[in-house]
Amino acid sequence: MKFLDQAKVYLKSGDGGDGCVSFRREKYIEFGGPDGGNGGRGGDVVVECVEGLNTLIDFRYRQHFKAGRGHHGMGKDRTGGAGDDVVLRLPQGTQVRDDATDQVLADLTEVGQRVVLARGGAGGYGNAHFKSSTNRAPRQKSPGQPGQEFWVWLRLKLIADAGLIGLPNAGKSTLLSTVSAARPKVADYPFTTLHPVLGVVSVHDHEFVLADIPGLIEGAHEGRGLGDRFLGHVERCAVLVHLVDGTQPPDEAVAAYRTVRDELSSYGGGLADKPELVVLSKCDAAQPDELAACRSAVAGASGKVPLQVSSAARNGIDPLLTAVLQQIRAAAEEPAAEEVRAL
Repeated sequence: MKFLDQAKVYLKSGDGGDGCVSFRREKYIEFGGPDGGNGGRGGDVVVECVEGLNTLIDFRYRQHFKAGRGHHGMGKDRTGGAGDDVVLRLPQGTQVRDDATDQVLADLTEVGQRVVLARGGAGGYGNAHFKSSTNRAPRQKSPGQPGQEFWVWLRLKLIADAGLIGLPNAGKSTLLSTVSAARPKVADYPFTTLHPVLGVVSVHDHEFVLADIPGLIEGAHEGRGLGDRFLGHVERCAVLVHLVDGTQPPDEAVAAYRTVRDELSSYGGGLADKPELVVLSKCDAAQPDELAACRSAVAGASGKVPLQVSSAARNGIDPLLTAVLQQIRAAAEEPAAEEVRAL
């Protein structure tokens, strides 16, 4: 299935049904009186988070969603039936944003979560509603209220515990295929990864989800290369694993590190403030003295001691996964500590 992480759709809730003007006309009933029923309410537009979906591709071929209109009221005090709701089934991690204001209308993070985006219009009153002691035979009714209608953006932000970032061909996909059962496309040309890929990693009897994000280049926040649209998928990550090609000269490695950091800062969303593990990849292909110089230069630029890994030889994988798991646990404990302090 093709990956699609954003779509624009039109939503309209159902209009309410009109009230009815009717009078009882029965044999042997001298004073029948009004018996016009009320109209039914319009259907709602609902979004639901479901399991088993990881793309918004269904919304490429259908962009308009309209709930059913409420039925009109009828005689004999019969209220019209409610209109049918329309339910949009979305993958976990989808945000719904108003097209006009960019306001977040719903953030679906839990399976089974349901949010009503547009309420259906109320049904109109029939003439029985207007009967009073001074108006015994009203001939008035009220129309149903119109439903709500607007355009929204559906934006999928994959839910992963850790995200792999770096320039194209930094070794992200190879690392993911080494530590998980995911099989992303791996090749020796830039932009091999065209969409995010998730993998489940097992370490020390624990599991976490690792996301491989398409590579960034300088100017990605301005739309160059694949742009920065995929960075939204690491907004929910607890830790960023920043891969730098360890076979590069020290100055190029530092430039590569700073390029990605600059793009994180330009994107915003708090990505630049997330915990980061700096990792030198492809270390089996570098000479020891060159690797030491590269590591020293990157450490000076990042302020962190880089880890060294070789996905092909599986060197340094276990220490890296252990460090990632520790960062994930630390991030999970921070909200709990903040709640305790608030109490």
